[in-house]
Amino acid sequence: MKLLVTGSIAYDTLMQFPGKFTDHFIADKLDKISVSFLADSMKKLRGGCGPNIAYSLALLGAKPLLIGTAGQDFGEYREFLDGVGVDTSGVHEIPDVYTASFFANTDLAGNQICSFYTGAMRFSKEYSLKPFLAAAGPRSLAIVAPNDPEAMIRYAEECRRAGIRTIFDPGQQIARLSGEDLVEGSRKAAVLIMNEYELGMMRKKTGLDDAGLLDLSECLIVTLGAKGSVIRTRQGDIPIPPARPKKVVDPTGVGDAFRSGLMRGIALGLSWETAGRIGSLAAAYVIETDGPQSHRYTVPEFIERYIVNFGDSEEIRRLAG
Repeated sequence: MKLLVTGSIAYDTLMQFPGKFTDHFIADKLDKISVSFLADSMKKLRGGCGPNIAYSLALLGAKPLLIGTAGQDFGEYREFLDGVGVDTSGVHEIPDVYTASFFANTDLAGNQICSFYTGAMRFSKEYSLKPFLAAAGPRSLAIVAPNDPEAMIRYAEECRRAGIRTIFDPGQQIARLSGEDLVEGSRKAAVLIMNEYELGMMRKKTGLDDAGLLDLSECLIVTLGAKGSVIRTRQGDIPIPPARPKKVVDPTGVGDAFRSGLMRGIALGLSWETAGRIGSLAAAYVIETDGPQSHRYTVPEFIERYIVNFGDSEEIRRLAG
């Protein structure tokens, strides 16, 4: 089964300001702000929902096809992803623009001043998935992860028309997508996935309750942070416990890793319970490291840790091939 991953491709630049932003604003001058904050540390990390998902899929033994748009600065990123087993032949490099980038400066109080440069991501809607879907065949599985909003709805429709099972993941773009768009993206999806807050927004924008959302898709998965997740099917709810992290360093990309484990489990034909637990453990690896693509493990190591967390089973052994 071919796994196709669509989503944003981005760099994350994270800075730390050794003070408090609020000490440097003048209340009666907020209409004429001109201030610079000298950061004493900076990290540039590989990110974006698409590569984050594809990266963990590759660690889990898959050969995912990443589809998206990147800029003229993508060369090193492509080389890195190719090196871990991601097929980047579906990434279009747009000349004369840069890869989408997130810039965040965080102060000692946890306040952030952030900017997001859409860059090459805004060109995603100009490219069709049809050539990739035709080559992959109808037994494939695709995920439509947060990206340019127009591209997300186009990709979901193209997958549906091609008969490709699809995971629709509106994520942070749920704020930009209309209720009609959200319904169309979810229609006939194999999985509709979001966190608790996004579920509340989904209900508000579409006017649908959980039963109504299940009428659109095969199952609804709600991630619950440290409490794990729940997989809601027409037959009932399946609670998924969290895996135990060895330490908590950085939660960035945890949700993307969960989706990787879920996809791998579905592709292998495993039960919802086992696929969800694989997702939980994939997420735990991310939270233990700095950034969404800094973790490493082999499939045998992953299986061993799964057994420690959830017990042995014939299904998890199938991850080894």
